[in-house]
Amino acid sequence: MSAAALALAEDDTELNADFPREMLKQLKAVDTYGTYDGWTDAKILDPLILTKERKREIPIVGDPDETTMARVKAYYNAIASLVEKQTGLMAVPVITLTHEGFGRAFVIVGKLIVVDKTLRDVHRFGFPSLAKMNEEAGKQIDKAAELIASYREVAEL
Repeated sequence: MSAAALALAEDDTELNADFPREMLKQLKAVDTYGTYDGWTDAKILDPLILTKERKREIPIVGDPDETTMARVKAYYNAIASLVEKQTGLMAVPVITLTHEGFGRAFVIVGKLIVVDKTLRDVHRFGFPSLAKMNEEAGKQIDKAAELIASYREVAEL
């Protein structure tokens, strides 16, 4: 993949936000073969950016590969990690996916489900831009923190 083929600019200011930093940690944690060694942050996160052109190239029906499923897991791991950081309570992601790319993702804090997302067409998992990914993750993290604040007793069980 050449630098010209990247949809994400190397100097994108969104790369410095909390969520992309955490996503990079999570993606590098599952990189057992050192594939990302020497890669820039933009190149590592680039496959998560699905421009209209990229989305058109992906078939409407298809099974997700292991790399795509690892990205989905890293996304929800990053959300759980930032929820934990913000609230001080351990957050655990639970993801169940069929081989066809359908399932659910939960983030659980104590006995409280703070994120519940139905997953469809996981083989097309991605965001139109890094800013959109940050916005979506931020909404989920903020909603989770609100639920924990409202039901703290349940979250501490």
